[in-house]
Amino acid sequence: MTDGPTQPGSNDLAAKIARLVEERGWNQSDFARITNLNLQTIRQILVPSGDRRLRNATIGACARALGLTVNELRTQPIERLLGRMHNPRPAEGDPARRRLYEEATQPELLDWLERNPERAGNLTAVEIDELLSLQGTGGPLTSFGVEHFVTILERKRDLLDKVQAIAGTEYLEFLEQFVDLVYDKVQPYADRR
Repeated sequence: MTDGPTQPGSNDLAAKIARLVEERGWNQSDFARITNLNLQTIRQILVPSGDRRLRNATIGACARALGLTVNELRTQPIERLLGRMHNPRPAEGDPARRRLYEEATQPELLDWLERNPERAGNLTAVEIDELLSLQGTGGPLTSFGVEHFVTILERKRDLLDKVQAIAGTEYLEFLEQFVDLVYDKVQPYADRR
């Protein structure tokens, strides 16, 4: 099974990715976990060798892990990308986002914010509150990882958007029945009477 066509200039792109990973201080295992790619694929990217052929999906996973778009990873010079890593985009806009950057103290959360400024910018005020509440030595962000919790927050937001869209259609009654059924299943026994 392949990800899609290989890309021209893969060796240069792999060298760029390897340099950005090195700058972040990640080892091969870290990068494999963060990208959700297998270790063999990561080795092909990070260890200098003759022919490193990168697939579209691999490039996309690497870009996301580095907090970049695929276009930025492909087109921006390494110097600009390295400069951006040392000076991440400041939190702009509403006070909740500024609060996220100001109150994030846990190293794992700070690293995630640096790698994922675009995703951090999409967090709602309620999601930011929840994420900040999970900080602490030995806490959930350390145990399960920031990526795990942000992915859950994003999934919940996506689900709520879909429910909102369905609620405006002729399927509202079906949606109500389904939600009531699931809601009854997840309620504690004491609440069911």
